[in-house]
Amino acid sequence: MVQEVAEETEGPYYVPVGNEVEVFAAAYDAGLSVMLKGPTGCGKTRFVEFMAHRFGVGLNTVSCHEDITASDLLGRHVLQGGDTVWVDGPMTRSVREGSLCYLDEIVEARQDTIVAIHPLADHRRELSLERLGGQRVEAAAGFGLVVSYNPGYQSVLKDLKVSTRQRMVAIELGFPPAELEREIVLHETGATDSTVDELITLAGAIRRLDDFGLREVASTRTLIAAGALASAGLSTRDAAMAAMVGPLTDDPLITEGLTSVVDTYIGG
Repeated sequence: MVQEVAEETEGPYYVPVGNEVEVFAAAYDAGLSVMLKGPTGCGKTRFVEFMAHRFGVGLNTVSCHEDITASDLLGRHVLQGGDTVWVDGPMTRSVREGSLCYLDEIVEARQDTIVAIHPLADHRRELSLERLGGQRVEAAAGFGLVVSYNPGYQSVLKDLKVSTRQRMVAIELGFPPAELEREIVLHETGATDSTVDELITLAGAIRRLDDFGLREVASTRTLIAAGALASAGLSTRDAAMAAMVGPLTDDPLITEGLTSVVDTYIGG
């Protein structure tokens, strides 16, 4: 089933790990919003791209941060040629045109900004544009709201309110099993079988470390980067150091420890 989905679907390459495709499709058909949870680099964004292509709808992606405002999502008045005109934000565009709106790392946004999505995320499926006199815009057919975040970064100050969570269907994503991850890295990089096997083994070893003080472990994204570097001519060890170890830490002691792990699992 997993390989059939990947092979039959042209467009963004994505290999399902569990039942995430079926759950997402059911939520979309039911007009429910989706909340993706998973570690950095596990494929959340690629999954959304894959599903948008599968549904045959557009995709507006917003990378959330602490300075993003409701106006950034909904729209604002701007000067054009001496006139003041309204320009839709990415969320309003999705609502009008019937496409997916994806809010990546939503917990990075301020709570007053997140509240703006509530009318879209529940049974109302509409926006209220206060700057247009309270104009209400109902979601066109094909619209879907998707948000994502990394549970590993959550704290009291950065978390979704229960009122937001309960408006959505949750899908948990993680790193795929080694055999599927190997297939993904081979497809994305063109690296040799032996190189990918070494990188997969190294990633597994890093993910098993409990006492290194790492905030994150080697993700599928870092594996793809390492495979691409190796495919471009770097040694597997140099590729692993640059793409898998370097991005994980700046601490000299942790770097030294990870280097020892690399030397244990990579031939040279």
